[in-house]
Amino acid sequence: MFIGREAELRFLEDKYSEEKGQLIVLYGRRRVGKTETLREFCKGKPHVFYSCTQCADKVQLGRFSKQLLNEALPAKQYISEFSDWEKAFRAILDLPYKDKKKLIVIDEFPYMCKGDAGIPSVLQSLWDESFKDSNVMIILCGSAMSFMEKEVLAEKNPLYGRATGIYKMREMGFYDACKFFPDYTAREKVVAYAVLGGIPHYLNQFQKDLSLAENIKKHILTKGAILYSEVDFLLHQELRETAVYNSIIEAVAQGSTRLNEISQKSLVEDTSKTSVYLKNLMELGIVEREFSVDTSVKERVNAGRGLYRLADNFFRFWYTFGFSNFSQLEDGDVEGVWTYVVEPALQEFAALPFEEVCREFVKELQKKNALPFRYQRMGRWYGKTTMRSAKTEGGMSVAETEIDLLTISKDAKEYMVGECKFKKVPFSYSEYLNTLAKLTPLKENARFYYALFSASGFDEKLVEEAKTKEELKLYDLEDIVNMKR
Repeated sequence: MFIGREAELRFLEDKYSEEKGQLIVLYGRRRVGKTETLREFCKGKPHVFYSCTQCADKVQLGRFSKQLLNEALPAKQYISEFSDWEKAFRAILDLPYKDKKKLIVIDEFPYMCKGDAGIPSVLQSLWDESFKDSNVMIILCGSAMSFMEKEVLAEKNPLYGRATGIYKMREMGFYDACKFFPDYTAREKVVAYAVLGGIPHYLNQFQKDLSLAENIKKHILTKGAILYSEVDFLLHQELRETAVYNSIIEAVAQGSTRLNEISQKSLVEDTSKTSVYLKNLMELGIVEREFSVDTSVKERVNAGRGLYRLADNFFRFWYTFGFSNFSQLEDGDVEGVWTYVVEPALQEFAALPFEEVCREFVKELQKKNALPFRYQRMGRWYGKTTMRSAKTEGGMSVAETEIDLLTISKDAKEYMVGECKFKKVPFSYSEYLNTLAKLTPLKENARFYYALFSASGFDEKLVEEAKTKEELKLYDLEDIVNMKR
């Protein structure tokens, strides 16, 4: 059963229904579900779906020719293969689809260009000459994101400015990921998302009839399982120097967030080299560089600013639990690793992804106009605050702090401060007071609202406080997880 991707399918259907030619570029990291989404879109429509492979150009042309000619093209009477790419692409106009759009999908387009770098120029010439005014829809799809952005979409490349639609597919959000586990409890859904993230290929590995614990043990920690070797496979496919990348990813997974820390922890002495490695990982969607929500565009350019985090939940899980216990897993000690390593730490591990879930929940509230104001920016906030301390003269000290979720209105006169607690005890009144203490560095003459998110409810004093304060909202796990049912 195909799950989710409503926005992507709606985008493609809208383009399909438009008049004149359509040249769509759809790309995203591996395993994100591009191919499955395109196949779902093509259902019920006459089409050609060609999947490129890494092979010699002549072999590629022969396979492409065969697939086109199988559509009963007139040229089939005279040839068994097109002599060049220009003739092959021009034959798209002869597809016998009557008044339907001549739909063709070229999956993993970078492989085709690797064999013949002139292919984008051939397509550009045909697009300008005839495709743009014909009832044609060509979809170029690719997983090599840097190639798609730099060699297909960037200025000075042949296809620049020709695309009628550009869609970068990202991993599924929490609410779509939940649909893979309809029988899990609200807490289990959050933990499953914390483990697998929103990559459909990963989500599909878990069996609906197994508990969360059994799925983790069977489909991640057991040698021979697809997810057991997934990280190693992807890194070897995309990168060289995998040993260095392993060290860097492990350092980030274990809490090193700044460039210097990552260099020291991964034993890469030159931070400029570490920066290059991290840039490559960001291009693959494995690592992200996060800034405080109020950081200016100018400040974001500074290489020394921002914190590095793993953008992929599954990579974070593997490098937290699997990679560091690989010898035991290779020996088949799955139960031992689960019982003594994974299970005791899984609740705390899920706390960071729970913040992602809460941010997605707030986005849904905005769509429903259910927030006290419309925000323009949302994200984590980092800064320094003055706190009471018995250890310093005057009883005050400056400390680094962060707010899990901060939304800011367009005029920066309204703020909503969010704190997220994924624990087995209720959100306490004292934790709420700690949240208030973090606000001192923020804008003084602004109006503040508060949103508290808890996996285990709230203590009585906090519940009573919320009854008397309109600006304070409490959201428990059921509110958050079941919002879109």
